Amino acid sequence: MQDITTVHIALFLAAAAIAAPLAKILRIGTVLGYLLAGVVIGPYGLGRLSDLGIGDLYSAQAVLHFAEFGVVLLLFLIGLELRLTRLWALRTSIFGAGGLQVVLTGLALGLIGWQLGLAPQVALFTGLAFSLSSTAFAIQVMEENGELNARHGRLGFAILLFQDLAAIPLIALAPAFAVAKIASTGPMSFKPALIAVAAIAGVVLVGRFVLDRVFRMIAATKVKEALTASALLTVVVVVVVMEAAGLSASLGAFLSGVLLADSAYRHEIEANIKPFEGLLLGLFFTAIGMSLDISIITSQPLRVLGLVAVLVAVKALLLFLIGRWQGLSARPARRLAFSLSQGGEFAFVLFTAGVAANVLTPAQAALATVLVTLSMVVTPALLAFESWLAPKPTAALAAFDALPENEGHVIIAGLGRVGQIVARVLRARHIPITALDIDAEQIETIRKFGANGYFGDASRVDILEAAQAGKARAFVLAIDDVEASLRTAAVLRRHFPDLPVYARARNRNHTHRLMDLGVTLIRRETFASSLDMTRDVLRGLGVPDAEARKTIQIFRSQDERRLFEGYQHYNDTEKMQALARKSAAELEQLFASDAAAIAVAEGTASIRRAPGKDGA
Repeated sequence: MQDITTVHIALFLAAAAIAAPLAKILRIGTVLGYLLAGVVIGPYGLGRLSDLGIGDLYSAQAVLHFAEFGVVLLLFLIGLELRLTRLWALRTSIFGAGGLQVVLTGLALGLIGWQLGLAPQVALFTGLAFSLSSTAFAIQVMEENGELNARHGRLGFAILLFQDLAAIPLIALAPAFAVAKIASTGPMSFKPALIAVAAIAGVVLVGRFVLDRVFRMIAATKVKEALTASALLTVVVVVVVMEAAGLSASLGAFLSGVLLADSAYRHEIEANIKPFEGLLLGLFFTAIGMSLDISIITSQPLRVLGLVAVLVAVKALLLFLIGRWQGLSARPARRLAFSLSQGGEFAFVLFTAGVAANVLTPAQAALATVLVTLSMVVTPALLAFESWLAPKPTAALAAFDALPENEGHVIIAGLGRVGQIVARVLRARHIPITALDIDAEQIETIRKFGANGYFGDASRVDILEAAQAGKARAFVLAIDDVEASLRTAAVLRRHFPDLPVYARARNRNHTHRLMDLGVTLIRRETFASSLDMTRDVLRGLGVPDAEARKTIQIFRSQDERRLFEGYQHYNDTEKMQALARKSAAELEQLFASDAAAIAVAEGTASIRRAPGKDGA
């Protein structure tokens, strides 16, 4: 097999850099853009014109093998979003709808394959392989269309998850479908199953009791690259363990993500891994496009297109019926059907295993691979046609039955004195919150007292996106460090201009700088408590309660007026000093006027009481 050179790397990166933006402009979906880019640079595109080995099929297979790690990272990030409680809540959809889809689609496509001349075992094997959809493709498409949190998106995810689980025994049982060897299949051994269960149990125990401590120690060093490397290492180690136990890398990645879903470092990990996942997925789809054997299409175009139409139509019809059975209305059921109507990446693995086990001939596997790839190409076109057919805002679909953890929450940045109090009150009112802090020790401290917080730098756009800032109801900016607070405010105003921001300011200058950034809902952290203490001091000195309250009220009004009057001059030190002297003199005059008014009022009251006494 030919080695990958720097020329290949440059070509792949150029394809990724050009394909995605161009696909966005053409509104065909980035996944389809990557597939088409792969076809262009593949052995039937630019590869024909080059004698450098660029775009040959060997390069495509090598890149595909490497880029499959993008699918692994995608499943890790999916697991990172799924707490065990939510996974348990989806159990009916996973095993009910997912199991029904695989069984019905596998049997229907297997029956068609049998009618087309395949042996019964081979037909059933290919039918089950075709029943699996592309997790990477379907989730990417639904996410781009803003449908992943919609009810049909959640149902689609549950079906995809069952398909990934079903792929594991199908790969293991591939030799059982071989026509020539089915009679020689040995007795079933329970040893592989026990090893698999032990591996899963070991990963769960280590993840539950070790991972969070490790990430806490790494976060304490404040070396961001170390946290990124540790997250990637976690995924790779779990994948290696799972593969050694005979399980799929995808399941291992998903499981490691679920284990870290409750970690305080979830948002930071997600933001650090997301760029790697996106780039590798782009390479994955590009390599699939490169590996597409165009000669099969050109030699028998009607047969190939007809088989693709049958594959997509059968899967879409059954998915639509399952969606309706699960309570979806017509349009969400159609979106579900079209989103999952393609073949999947696990089909490629199954076809390879089928050839190795003498279930399929190389020619049959090549044709099946072409059908799966073309079904992926058809998916975005079907979704675009459906949108044109029923032009309704995608956002309306996404808003339907949205997950409460992802929408309508309040993000609190900074878990110091102010942030903790806000969090406690909102939690007591059952208002969902996502609390972020950059201090790992602070996160650990508040967790000991039963509160939840997540490690993350709120001034980073990727962290805010991971915390679903676009779907939040409010943002509480309670970061203690002034410069970090201002960086966060600037990012919020630039990237999330419609998100209400309630900011805590340390002093007047901090307040003015926040106002510069467009933040208007500001509270100075010690102002109210200082006024309360001053009122108590006045009472202790013998000032009547009503007079003490009046004094504080006058000061508050005058100080807030001065705060806004001084905003336009806060960078001019001399001007601010002059305003401070002027304000102090005005305050003395206000107090003097108030004292005179009180004296007059008391004198008037005495005069009014005097006749009453004389007449007594």
